Amino acid sequence: MKNALTLLLSAGLLGISTPATAQDTVPAYWLNFAIGYYDVFDEQDGIDFRAEIRPNSVVFIDNLKPWAGLEITSHGSIWAGGGLLYDWEFKPDWHFTPGLGVGLYSAGGSDKDLDYPIEFRSQLEIAYEFESDHRIGVSLSHMSNAGIGDHNPGTEVISLNWSYPF
Repeated sequence: MKNALTLLLSAGLLGISTPATAQDTVPAYWLNFAIGYYDVFDEQDGIDFRAEIRPNSVVFIDNLKPWAGLEITSHGSIWAGGGLLYDWEFKPDWHFTPGLGVGLYSAGGSDKDLDYPIEFRSQLEIAYEFESDHRIGVSLSHMSNAGIGDHNPGTEVISLNWSYPF
């Protein structure tokens, strides 16, 4: 009994305590799923499907966080990459999240060839966060080779996003 009491006191002094309540915890990760309209401003209409993991870890400054994702279109295009996003809660429960990333791209069977296997993605997202930490939002993203290919057609996607915390 004395050893158990000593262990508990030591743990308290070291900052180790009982688990926090659900209201006190912050998700370690978000899984973000999106479905969108591919090539929204041009002629290669299609459906865009995305899955991303967004760790709730800080990179250099508060709210700057990493992400990694996979994007597949109904035309067979595939993009896989990652980058950084800035998660700003501008009003209670409302988040504005700009992000930048780079990844590998394959046109697949698509008529929309972005002309280079390395493609950069920029995105603006606005989302509402529920009490359960789930988020629903919309995003607009742009993908292009930033001029490193022979030509730079680029494409835009508007999406509906759902983020699941865990």
